[in-house]
Amino acid sequence: MIIETHSYPRAAVIGNPSDGYYGKTIAFLFSNFKASVQLYHSPELKIYPQGMDITSFDSIHHLVENVNLKGYYGGIRLLKGAIKVFYEYCERQNIKLDGRNFTIRYHSDIPLRLGLAGSSAIITACMKALMSFYGVDIPRAVMANLVLSVETVELGIAAGLQDRVAQAYEQPVFMDFNKATMDKQGYGNYELLKAENFKNMYIAFRKNLSEGTEVLHNNLRARYNIGEKVVHEAMEKWIGLTDSYRDALHKNDQEAIHDLINQNFDLRRSLVAISDGNIEMVETARSVGASAKFTGSGGAIIGTYADENMFENLKSALAAKEIEVIKPSIVNKKNG
Repeated sequence: MIIETHSYPRAAVIGNPSDGYYGKTIAFLFSNFKASVQLYHSPELKIYPQGMDITSFDSIHHLVENVNLKGYYGGIRLLKGAIKVFYEYCERQNIKLDGRNFTIRYHSDIPLRLGLAGSSAIITACMKALMSFYGVDIPRAVMANLVLSVETVELGIAAGLQDRVAQAYEQPVFMDFNKATMDKQGYGNYELLKAENFKNMYIAFRKNLSEGTEVLHNNLRARYNIGEKVVHEAMEKWIGLTDSYRDALHKNDQEAIHDLINQNFDLRRSLVAISDGNIEMVETARSVGASAKFTGSGGAIIGTYADENMFENLKSALAAKEIEVIKPSIVNKKNG
């Protein structure tokens, strides 16, 4: 029997990047793209390489183009890390795994290095496949922590919990990473939200603006750790924006939602350097009246539009700059 599991890209709606700094965020998954893992019983444990793992190139230009779009590392390291962390978790919990081996392969069409959590989607899908194969149940909040540890501990990738929480719960989530709470229970307080409350949202991206999340977080982490006042103040402001957004969401206050999304990006712009291409994306979207902010580390933006006429204007304005625009199909597991 072949086990096949899926996970989806994450869109950070508000509060990012405070999730790695005891902040608050809201995020959802969208199924326009997905990462899939196939796992089945086999005599030996095998991991099959996929498109991100190629080591043969047509030319030096092809190699450089591949690195620019996909980074230096492929997906095999993600699967290896996930398998190791899963095994060690089971050992700590005195969960006995049977002696079966397996073959595992993955596929993902999630655009890479655009702040859409493509790497953690592969890891999450792998964790789900391992849980199914061995009959192990891991609480969702704990699974999110395990997925994060694959990246931060095993692979040395700077990241926060937000992506992994959304991918574990498969529903829009309000996340509070208050330090006292995190220290006490090992994870944050997570409140599930209604997908239907996220109205008139778009996501846009330009693949040649790809940049790994570590570029942002490594810089912020160093500044945060030395106690830079402006960084700590910004984290508090992002917490306030997230609380306000949740209130506006419950009240269906679209004007407030529009303003809060813009404030989230403007605060980020005041704090860290942002490339001209990324600024252009945001400003082009805003030029037709839409709100706009990053979905993650850069290369993709999210925002709201007032009506279909504005959406068409948004598509036209961004298409002129070779930027793709989609309406996200928000994942809502409780409704299947």
